[in-house]
Amino acid sequence: MAIDPILILAIAVVIAIIIVIMGVLMTRSEENLVEQRFGRLEEQETQSFFSSDSEESEEDEHESGGPDARQLLNPINNALQDRKFGKTWRRKLSRANLKLTVAEFALLHVVAAGAGFTIGWVVLFSQDPVMSVAAAFIGFFVPRIYVNRVIGQRLIAFEGQLPDTLGLWVNALRSGYSVLQAMEAIAKDAPEPTMTEFQRVVQEVQIGIDVPDALDHLLERVESDDLDLVITAVNIQREVGGNLAEILEVISHTIRERIKLKGEIRVLTSQGRITGYLISFLPIGLALFLNASNPNYMGQMFENRACGWPMIGAGLALIGIGSAIIQKIIDIEI
Repeated sequence: MAIDPILILAIAVVIAIIIVIMGVLMTRSEENLVEQRFGRLEEQETQSFFSSDSEESEEDEHESGGPDARQLLNPINNALQDRKFGKTWRRKLSRANLKLTVAEFALLHVVAAGAGFTIGWVVLFSQDPVMSVAAAFIGFFVPRIYVNRVIGQRLIAFEGQLPDTLGLWVNALRSGYSVLQAMEAIAKDAPEPTMTEFQRVVQEVQIGIDVPDALDHLLERVESDDLDLVITAVNIQREVGGNLAEILEVISHTIRERIKLKGEIRVLTSQGRITGYLISFLPIGLALFLNASNPNYMGQMFENRACGWPMIGAGLALIGIGSAIIQKIIDIEI
């Protein structure tokens, strides 16, 4: 008995909606709890916070219902978070400022793969198993691509704001502020994502973490050579002394010149970058279009395992090699 494809699609959509709703609820619950914890740190003494916060957070968790849903994924999260790829995922989620656990991120991979297979099976490829599996394979990497894109956007924004951040830091130091007070001023006045990152540094110091360790955590979240230079200068000044305001002012001028040079290089290499995108995606898009418009013509390529599949593999390998070479050419270190 053949199963109605529409029924399969409806079931997949319902399951995806349920999972997304659960993820949103758990994410909001975790974000609210974290904000409440750090908010109490500013108002209470450290010891009293740890004695009373656990009871209040348990009440908040019970009222919100988030942890009850989160407990369903706790065993999976405990099994994945200490593995090598789990640590890598946690680092990337932290850099992207996404309030997700490793288990939730793994679940997103499964949901995206299932959605890709369903769309390929029902909508795009008319129940073609090979192309549907290929669509599921592409969907599997969609969450990872999204996270990497968010990380890149945050890094570009942070580095672009860094000279102004250093200017604010220098002015605060010259006004008589300490290093921590200057970072608090940055956490209040700077735009995103600088504000969030410096807020984390201040909050970590408030719960007892040393300033150098908190700055190292900042560097782990924002993998920037310019920020590494700033943190190195701050740590050296804490050990040997000196005028930190003048040092940061010199670094700010250097970073501004580097950003200007990076912009000029990006403009000059834009043609090569677009060429790389075109060479990479045009053959794949053309093959998908031909398979959708004329399945009998392109179907032989996917059905013939002796000749068609090796040709597809060789084509994908050559596309990947060409794209890597182009990216290597236009990637100019400063």
